[in-house]
Amino acid sequence: MRFTEAVSSAFRQYVNFSGRARRSEFWYFYLFNVIMSIIFNVLTFVVPAFAILSGIYSLAVLLPSLALAWRRMHDIGRSGAWNLICFVPLVGWIVVLIWYCKDSEYAENKYGPALKR
Repeated sequence: MRFTEAVSSAFRQYVNFSGRARRSEFWYFYLFNVIMSIIFNVLTFVVPAFAILSGIYSLAVLLPSLALAWRRMHDIGRSGAWNLICFVPLVGWIVVLIWYCKDSEYAENKYGPALKR
């Protein structure tokens, strides 16, 4: 999946917590959010009023980010609820990061058909 496809897919599936999301879709959307955050931070430094737009953007991508993380866990055969382990200090984030980097399951699982062939 290419960068633009991943970003548009994440926004199209705004609150879809079912199904699966490939690793590329997850990481491209994450990269998009990092780029947007840098842009908003620079703009806020130049014109402090942009802080409001930055906050609005952060709220706008909150649900798509959560839904995408949920579907990413489904893609590796885990319940999306495993994302909650990130609230365990330090260790939780490391475990979740490893899972986000893990390759997709090639076979159909209980969350849907394989996206990777």
